[in-house]
Amino acid sequence: MAVQRTFSIIKPDATNRNLTGAVNAKLEAAGLRIVAQKRIQMTQAQAETFYAVHSERPFFGELVEFMTSAPVVVQVLEGENAVLKNREVMGATNPSEAAEGTIRKEFALSIGENSVHGSDSEENATIEIAQFFSGNEIVG
Repeated sequence: MAVQRTFSIIKPDATNRNLTGAVNAKLEAAGLRIVAQKRIQMTQAQAETFYAVHSERPFFGELVEFMTSAPVVVQVLEGENAVLKNREVMGATNPSEAAEGTIRKEFALSIGENSVHGSDSEENATIEIAQFFSGNEIVG
């Protein structure tokens, strides 16, 4: 198995409830190492760029508004098959369908306020990481 990096966001619904440490504990317990992390207030431009793939969908405006409503924690995770591992730890987008013990099962409030984002591929992870981190900020 290959060590890879992936991108993660702890979303406003989780940061507002002080769940950053709890989310990170689950990630680390799954064998993922946090090699870069910062708490930011995402701007509208950053959110629109990040979620551009959804720009034609009816929920786009609501998503951008939500992601800019409070601070988020953006981070780079590293580990064996990090993309897949992170997605497993996050759980299904719909928390009612998420497996027991996953982040979304335990912490998500709804499909929209689902506490975390994780890259869906190694290629997208590279793009998403570059949007928020420069090379010297990743210190794994």
